[in-house]
Amino acid sequence: MNKIVFLAFGFMVILNLAGCKASDEKRNAEEVFSEVANHNFHPLNQDGSMTKDRNIQKDGIADLNDTDWKVRLLAVRDLIHAGKTNVEEILPGLEHSSLFVRQATAKALGILKATRAITALEKAAENDPVAVVRSQAVIALGQMEAQQSLTLLQKIVKEDPSKDVRHQCELAIYQIENKMGVTDKNLNAWLELDETTFETVQPGNVTPDFVLEDTEGKPWLLSSFRNKNWVVLIWVFADWCPVCHGEFHDLMEMQQEFEAANVQVFTLEMHDTFRGRVMVGKELEPEYWFAQESFKEAYTNRIWWPHLLDRAGAVGAKFGADPLAFAVHAEYINRPVTVIIDPEGKVRFIYPGTFWGDRPTIEETLEMIKNQQFDFEHAKRLKKQ
Repeated sequence: MNKIVFLAFGFMVILNLAGCKASDEKRNAEEVFSEVANHNFHPLNQDGSMTKDRNIQKDGIADLNDTDWKVRLLAVRDLIHAGKTNVEEILPGLEHSSLFVRQATAKALGILKATRAITALEKAAENDPVAVVRSQAVIALGQMEAQQSLTLLQKIVKEDPSKDVRHQCELAIYQIENKMGVTDKNLNAWLELDETTFETVQPGNVTPDFVLEDTEGKPWLLSSFRNKNWVVLIWVFADWCPVCHGEFHDLMEMQQEFEAANVQVFTLEMHDTFRGRVMVGKELEPEYWFAQESFKEAYTNRIWWPHLLDRAGAVGAKFGADPLAFAVHAEYINRPVTVIIDPEGKVRFIYPGTFWGDRPTIEETLEMIKNQQFDFEHAKRLKKQ
């Protein structure tokens, strides 16, 4: 390589490195607030607890290319980056005119465990007119282990008109009393979110490897099942989801059938340790409005598959689970996604749902593997207009 070419090559490397640095720079809070406030999100329903597709006027989002989730997710990530340096920069978001800005700000503050914001979060939890914002403020107080907020939360759990907000209060009170606040692993997952990896996995691809922890902190490496098992990944919502509990019941009933078919099942949740443990019955059992009897003991004794913590939705985003896609029961959650991977590691099936009941049942999932037919579509799947 002659001197001129060498110098040119070096100059290009410097430019590329500079470009990489620029692309890695995160936005300041005002830029985030502006983008979120100006984005045309699908609206919430009348009580502010569920997303309604603006075009077809049904709960859910029919358009799989909709970008609401990405705007919301990256806003939370960038507010966390900004708040990690100076929490005062993001605090004004709690009083913004946009409910979506207020919700994203409350979420970021909770993940940061920004105790400086406790008073402002208490105000939002008690007075914000939108249930999804009140709910997020309550979640944040729980993540912060805000002992001084217990009296207020005990008041809200009795008086808030939203059963969803009351439920989050019940969880937050337990979380505070048992000192089970947000973990550094959760914070780091949000700080490391990389949008270039979003929705990059398609049927026919060899699955990218990943490692996620279960609710006991045990790491599970996807590639350890290569050349051994079929693998099913089922992203569920949260402990308040009756559909998810129905799927858990079916999995418990069908353990022998899955084992006979050489299928390793994982359920995944886009929450931190405490919420994942609530989902599988390892902490409190809240007063669920949809449950006629206790299932905590059954869960403790009969859950045979690992329940993994996909913190910040970093893995799910690769498969189209779209973290923070739409609000259900006053909490933003992922699309319901089922993924089937064959023993050679190839993705055979990815199904992102358009609403919370849109995906194959547990029985249908197993039948697809047995028959190796992967053309499922839910009868009530929402259609884009």
